[in-house]
Parts: sequence; C-alpha cells; structure tokens
Amino acid sequence: QEHLAESGGGSVQAGGSLVLSCEASGVTYFASCIGWFRQPPGKEREGVAAILPDSNITFYAASVNGRFTISQDNAQNTVYLQMNSLKPEDTARYFCAATRYGCAARHGGPVPDVFTYWGQGNQVTVSS
Repeated sequence: QEHLAESGGGSVQAGGSLVLSCEASGVTYFASCIGWFRQPPGKEREGVAAILPDSNITFYAASVNGRFTISQDNAQNTVYLQMNSLKPEDTARYFCAATRYGCAARHGGPVPDVFTYWGQGNQVTVSS
C-alpha cells in the first residue's frame, strides 16, 4: 500500500539547518518523480524540489536553489530535503509527494498538479 510519511520538521532560528525525511513506502518502485512542496499559512502550495529516482536528476525552486538539497536513499525508500541557511520566509508546512506521470517545473520547482500520492506534512518554523 502506498504511503508517504514526513519527519524531521521543527523550529529553528534564521541561518540554521534542518533535514526533512520522507519515507515513501510502496511508491518508489513506480514513481517517476518525488517532490517536496510547502504551504505557508494562507498561501498556495508551491514546489520546492524534486528528484527523478531512476536518473537522480534534481531541480529546485529559484527561492531555495543553493540552500536546499534533495537526495534519495533507495535502500531505505527515503527521500531527504537538507535545508541550510533557513530564512523566516521558509516557514511553512512541508509535504512530500510522488507521481508516476513525470513532473514539470514552474519557477524552477515541481508543479503539484500531477502528484497523486501525498504525505500529511510536517511543520517548519524559522524565527528571525
């Protein structure tokens, strides 16, 4: 059964780092793209980063490029998001998601529309 579960969120001061983990049970064998998304309070969900599991190709939203790194551990069926130099505007609920349909980019990050498997999300709060 397909299941995605995020962990590793929390509170940190500006300039700090956090690592988010996404345990992607039952999806990694067919997923063509796995992505991280975030939704700040009162705003739309936006794509942060994505990875193509077969090729290890990655891409990032312009707002996080150079600060965030997405990676995968195939043996653990886990995708990570390393977040460095965090800013207050990174505060949001972060979600991981998977799709078998491939993914497109908008403003550098993945477009959420084609992702059909979603985790429950994990809160990240960055204080100034």
